[in-house]
Amino acid sequence: MACYIGITCGWEEKKNWHKLHDEYVCAVNAVGGVPFLLPSLDSPELVAVYYNQLDGFIFTGGSDLDPHYFGEEPQENLGEITPQRDAFEMALVRLVLAGNKPALGVCRGLQLLNVAAGGTLYQDLKGVSDLMHNQQAPRWYPVHTVQVEQDSRLFRLAGQESFLVNSFHHQAIRQLGQGFRAVAWSKDGLIEAMESTGDKKIMAVQWHPECNWSSDRISLSLFKNLVESAR
Repeated sequence: MACYIGITCGWEEKKNWHKLHDEYVCAVNAVGGVPFLLPSLDSPELVAVYYNQLDGFIFTGGSDLDPHYFGEEPQENLGEITPQRDAFEMALVRLVLAGNKPALGVCRGLQLLNVAAGGTLYQDLKGVSDLMHNQQAPRWYPVHTVQVEQDSRLFRLAGQESFLVNSFHHQAIRQLGQGFRAVAWSKDGLIEAMESTGDKKIMAVQWHPECNWSSDRISLSLFKNLVESAR
């Protein structure tokens, strides 16, 4: 049976185009899902159609989230924000949180899910951590360790308490949103993964498994888990 996975796209205001790394599409296809790219359109009706027609969702990485969504003013080191994408994804993610369809959040996607659930973010990690979270290495190369909670779905997928991940972000979860529990941390104590509580099937990671799914078993398992849950 076909399993339709919606993948959110980035938005570049200056060039007026939607964008997405092909890695996400290839990963979903490799585990038997049918990828659908979701442009950030200003249409509440279309958001509802996407949610009703698709079986699962990936909220992808990209630009910073507008801090007004978590009750803060922009700080000096806030990066580029994309209002069109924020509005679209916030509408979609709220349907996901209210419903029962599975989702995977990646980097910005983790932060989006957390904020939509009432959590907050560090707008910039300068002064918060000395660990390099924005790596100067190839995208696929893992650079720092995460420690995983044994009593978690992530641990059951990974089969080990710690492993190396890639990392390119300058924001992170500050206060966890309702309905989620932290299940992995970097050595500086920042949350690197979270899972929904109860019966919902939502998982989110701060690293980028789409970059090395073809060579890393744990990265591949995140996409496989999403598609199997959606079925």
